[in-house]
Amino acid sequence: MISGYLPSGPPRVGAWIIRHAPVPLQKYLRLLRIDLDAGWWLLLFPCWWGLSLGSEGTVPNLWYVALFFVGAFLMEGAASVINDLTDANFDAKVTRTANRPLASGEVTRVQAVILLLVTLLASLGVLLAFQNTLMVILSFALVPMVFIYPWMKRVTYWPQAFLGMTVMFTVVIGWVAARGSIDTAPILMYLGCIFLHIHFDTIYAHQDREDDIAIGVKSSALALGDKTKTVLLAFDLCVVALIGAAGIMAGLGWGFWPVLGLVALHFVWQLKTLDINSPVICGRLFDSAWSMGWLILAAIICGQLTR
Repeated sequence: MISGYLPSGPPRVGAWIIRHAPVPLQKYLRLLRIDLDAGWWLLLFPCWWGLSLGSEGTVPNLWYVALFFVGAFLMEGAASVINDLTDANFDAKVTRTANRPLASGEVTRVQAVILLLVTLLASLGVLLAFQNTLMVILSFALVPMVFIYPWMKRVTYWPQAFLGMTVMFTVVIGWVAARGSIDTAPILMYLGCIFLHIHFDTIYAHQDREDDIAIGVKSSALALGDKTKTVLLAFDLCVVALIGAAGIMAGLGWGFWPVLGLVALHFVWQLKTLDINSPVICGRLFDSAWSMGWLILAAIICGQLTR
């Protein structure tokens, strides 16, 4: 019934890879969360948005597009391992996460740390391929935030905001890949994307609301409760306004605006569809971040080609 009015998320390429991988490797691939495609798309799209925003009247550099694709995949995997190393005890008590490799004991902590080091080294190799010193500096500045994030849900009801500030800074990194410096446009885009991340991650957090209460974990879903739709509407207005302002500062052409209008309509549809008491609907709406990502990317590229 749900599939009748909720679009599917990204193609389940990761799940296919796991099914066809050698059995001894499958637990490590699941630890890297490659079966949850929406997660790493949420990290990849900001890179592409920033890169496209800085591309000055043309499509983004395809070599950089490919590097960001690989880099986002690796860093999302590394972040997932860090999160699971920190939260294994909590995960074991939550229905949705109890079967994760670390929480279930399928992978040891030593094995997880080795996998983390390998993934981080591979990510460094991708980063150095850009040959951009400022990108390296900014990327290294983000690493401590990745390690801090899992602890934020213990001390604040807004860990989603902290994660948004961390993940969405890749908008600025994408811009730096194209321009070599920081400007007003990517900062405005970054601020808008923080609200965007809070929107989707709050919906995601509603899936675990009861378990989070039981084990003492905090989230924006618990902070907002029945006010979720009202507050997310305000956040969504900020997203559209700040991305629009970024487009103006970047000199995007008329083609940017109709597609940004579709982004706004996507938000309207999400809020109308959202049922915070249905984990199924919340999960599917989170997956729809994939289509939102493509719309924002299309808006920026259309704006570049019509400037």
